[in-house]
Amino acid sequence: MRTIEYDGRQIRRWDIGPSTFLAWPERGARLINWYITYADETVRDVIFWPANSNLGETGDIRGGNPILFPFSARTFDQGEIHFWRHAGIRRPMPMHGFVRTGDFEVTEIDEMGFTARFLPGEADREAYPFEYEFVVTYKFRDLSLEVDLQLTNRETQPIPWSAGHHFYFCLPWRSGTARSDYQIQHGGEKAWRHAAIGSLLPDTAFAPVTDFSDPDLVDRIHTDLTRNPVVFGPKDSSEDVRLYIGREKMPPEDCALTTWTESNDAPFYCVEPWMGPPNSPEHKRGLHFVEAGRSETFTVGIEVT
Repeated sequence: MRTIEYDGRQIRRWDIGPSTFLAWPERGARLINWYITYADETVRDVIFWPANSNLGETGDIRGGNPILFPFSARTFDQGEIHFWRHAGIRRPMPMHGFVRTGDFEVTEIDEMGFTARFLPGEADREAYPFEYEFVVTYKFRDLSLEVDLQLTNRETQPIPWSAGHHFYFCLPWRSGTARSDYQIQHGGEKAWRHAAIGSLLPDTAFAPVTDFSDPDLVDRIHTDLTRNPVVFGPKDSSEDVRLYIGREKMPPEDCALTTWTESNDAPFYCVEPWMGPPNSPEHKRGLHFVEAGRSETFTVGIEVT
């Protein structure tokens, strides 16, 4: 592991086998980029990061892996976005929560990864008024990574959360290919759209295997997943990316997998594992509670074949 300068900031670099991982643990515990250098010196980006981006604007950068906490995507209170309600009190809640641009303290770092603890500010405490510890741990390997999101409850009562990831995968990654040459096998038995007032609308026009050029794949929320891992890559099944939600043979029954991209020609496609669908505090699906004095961990693994 080395500390390097990037855009005037001190970030960290890990070179492990053919993989290089770049991260900024102190700001959002943000994985910035993951690329693989092959024997013929060709390079493949796994996690996309835009060139010439300004690290001072991490909340606006389309790349890396923003951490979504305490809730994923949009929350609503009685149809009004960017709010949530707990114990009868309405509170603000930014899109994707507040830690993706937040300050973290590195508590452990070595040649294989890091652990960083979130340092909430005043606005964060207003939005999420609990005593807690939120910790992000990355472990890097030759052709894989694993990341844990852990919430520890310091209260005397249960506290809610439904966190997640916003991985920006480089796609397409083969020269001369297009999105139509790639597919995702998610195994979801149900799919949803997020309505403008926060409710979940059933989406019946989906299949367990979907082409990345299908416009209906954008912003689709897949639930009731029947397989671990989720697999995506070229249609010839070479160079697959395998995404594991949890460490069991089956993903958690209430988790969600969202697929999203910014435009038809964006150089990335987001495959996002979440603890539950968006707006979980209101509709309750995928909303988890950590008991007083206890911890809960959401684990995701990614490997490249």
